[in-house]
Amino acid sequence: MRRALSAGTLRIMENSFKEALEVALKITGRSLRSVAIASGVSYEQLKGLKQGKASSTNVDDAMRVARAFGVTLDDFYTGRLGATQSVAVAGRVGAGAEVVLSDDHAKGDGLYHVACPPQLAPRGVVAVEVVGDSMEPVFYEGDILFYSRQTIGIPTEAIGRPCICEDYDGLVWVKQVKVGTSPGLFNLLSINPTGTNRLDVALKWAAPVLFHLPMTYVTKL
Repeated sequence: MRRALSAGTLRIMENSFKEALEVALKITGRSLRSVAIASGVSYEQLKGLKQGKASSTNVDDAMRVARAFGVTLDDFYTGRLGATQSVAVAGRVGAGAEVVLSDDHAKGDGLYHVACPPQLAPRGVVAVEVVGDSMEPVFYEGDILFYSRQTIGIPTEAIGRPCICEDYDGLVWVKQVKVGTSPGLFNLLSINPTGTNRLDVALKWAAPVLFHLPMTYVTKL
């Protein structure tokens, strides 16, 4: 249930919310639409508030927006957002295409950086860009996938899930990982019915996809 505010408090909140939102967007470099998606507050509502066209807001939506920026409501209103937390897009991963893993980047660097989704802590998280169409309609070419390699080899939680994985030829894939016909071998399955499955593949490692960012909402930093 939304909490009601007095008329006086509401007027103050409307003005400061507009200013706080403008400051937060400027500091983080994020788009208004990405904030709307992360917060669950409609884009049109935020757009109206930002432009000063909306006549009211409420504390629940303000808290959702603050959480989307990864801060408390107080920090949001006072502009204490700090530096943008980013994740390096380390390379590209094949969804049908054969992509060779590149380790040419300096530690913490990559093809480019993207803002870290508020649902994730940036420490230990890696991002890759999808190439190919074998995982459509779940992952499309140009989408960004986030994962973390906290374990060595193929952890049990990877089985049955979409994973980033590398084979012994140095190719990296995004596939659903299933157990193969012999120990140490795995089936890499496509979601797209027209995609190619790779059966009984020896993998160096596999890591479940933690978060998926559609290409439309990717902001390069």
